[in-house]
Amino acid sequence: MDTNLVGARAPRLLVVDDATIMRMRIAGIAREAGWEVVAEATNGREGLERYAEHQPDLVTLDIVMPELDGVETLREIRAADPNARVVMVSAVDQRAKLRECFALGALDFVVKPFDKERLLSLFGKYAAVVRDNPAAGPACEPHQPGNG
Repeated sequence: MDTNLVGARAPRLLVVDDATIMRMRIAGIAREAGWEVVAEATNGREGLERYAEHQPDLVTLDIVMPELDGVETLREIRAADPNARVVMVSAVDQRAKLRECFALGALDFVVKPFDKERLLSLFGKYAAVVRDNPAAGPACEPHQPGNG
């Protein structure tokens, strides 16, 4: 049995990124890690709608997007659901924004371009968190910038 499964179901992921290729890559690696990609969104507003609709176990959220950036999207997701699990994604050095995201409750971050092993490791880590705490909020300490 796949150790990434949550009970009888795979953990559920929402991918929010304005770049199609990034959404495809993240979704593909997530599926390989045993996740169900319940939805994708191209901007923060759409991400909020998909989150409300699907209530995923985890969200990957790009920081720089049109219409509503990742920081504001994170703020609104966490206001609506304080238990939301969100991992930030960024293609540029966004240290100040990342600090703000961690203060808002983001669990982790991934820098683009990311390597497949880093994402597989991340999905494995959070599948275990979801499996061990399916209805609870974030069950692990947020990653701190500079800690790898």
